Amino acid sequence: MAKHFQHVAIVGKHQAPGIRPILEEIAEFVTRQGLDVSLQHETALNTGITSYDALSNEQLGERCDLAIVVGGDGTMLGFAREMARHGTPLVGINQGRLGFITDISMEKFREALAPILAGDYEKEHRTMLEGAVWRDEQNIFEGLALNDVVVSRGATASMVELRIDVGEEFVANLRADGVIVASPTGSTAYSLSAGGPILHPSIAGWLLVPIASHTLSNRPIVLPDTGVVTMEIVAGRDASVNFDMQSLASLLHGDRITVRRSAHKVCFLHPKGWSYYATLRRKLRWYEGVS
Repeated sequence: MAKHFQHVAIVGKHQAPGIRPILEEIAEFVTRQGLDVSLQHETALNTGITSYDALSNEQLGERCDLAIVVGGDGTMLGFAREMARHGTPLVGINQGRLGFITDISMEKFREALAPILAGDYEKEHRTMLEGAVWRDEQNIFEGLALNDVVVSRGATASMVELRIDVGEEFVANLRADGVIVASPTGSTAYSLSAGGPILHPSIAGWLLVPIASHTLSNRPIVLPDTGVVTMEIVAGRDASVNFDMQSLASLLHGDRITVRRSAHKVCFLHPKGWSYYATLRRKLRWYEGVS
C-alpha cells in the first residue's frame, strides 16, 4: 500500500526543559512508520539532535508533506505562518498549558499519530489575517497573523484614540487601551480575555474587540472577513501594533493599520473524531457541574 505521507518535518519548542528526548522519541516513532524525518534547523541546533537532516523553514515547506509541531499554541502560531504559503498540513502535540491548536497530548501521541500518518484524520483549514502599517501613503510594515492584530496604547499613555473604518464605511472612533482584530482561531486567545465572543473556525468573519474602552457602549462586533479593516491612530503616544508575535512600536498620529483576509490558509490535521466543541469543553472546563 502506498504511504499517505513521505517526508515529515518536526519542530519543537526548543527552550522547554527536557524537550530533546521527547523530540527524539517522536522522530523515532515516525521513522518506524517508514517515513523520512527532518528537523527544523533551529530546533536541531538548540537541542543538539544530529541524527536527522536539519532544514530551514523554507526547505521544510518545499520538501516535507507533513509537519509535527511539539510545544504550545505559541510555537504552532509562529511555525504555521511560515508553512501557510506552502500548504503544508500541521499536527500539534501539546507541551504547553492550554493547547487550542496543539491538541494531541504527549501521553497519547502514538495512538493519535499512527492513524494520521496512515491517512486517517480530520482536516480543517483556518483563515489568516494579513496586515500592513501605512505612513504618509508608504507601507512601512507587513505581517501575517493566525490569531489577531492588536493595536495598543503606549506605556506612558493613558489611552489611544482610533478611527475605525470597514471598507469605505466609517464605523467608530474608539478611545481605549487598544483594539483587537481577531480571526476565529484568535477568538479563544487575547480577544476572549478582553470580553469577545468565541467564533467557530468555519465562520467567515473577524472580531473587532475594544480593550478597556473608555465608553461603555463600545462593544465587540463580528465583521465579515471580505472587507478591509482600517485603524487610524488619532491620539495617544507610542502606540504599537502586534501581528501575533511580530511587533512594530512607536506608531505616529495618522498612521493607518489595515487588516484583510490573507490568500493563505493554515491546514490542521486532527485525530479522527476530533471535535471543536470537545476542545472547548476540555480547555474551558465547560463540563464542570455535570454529573
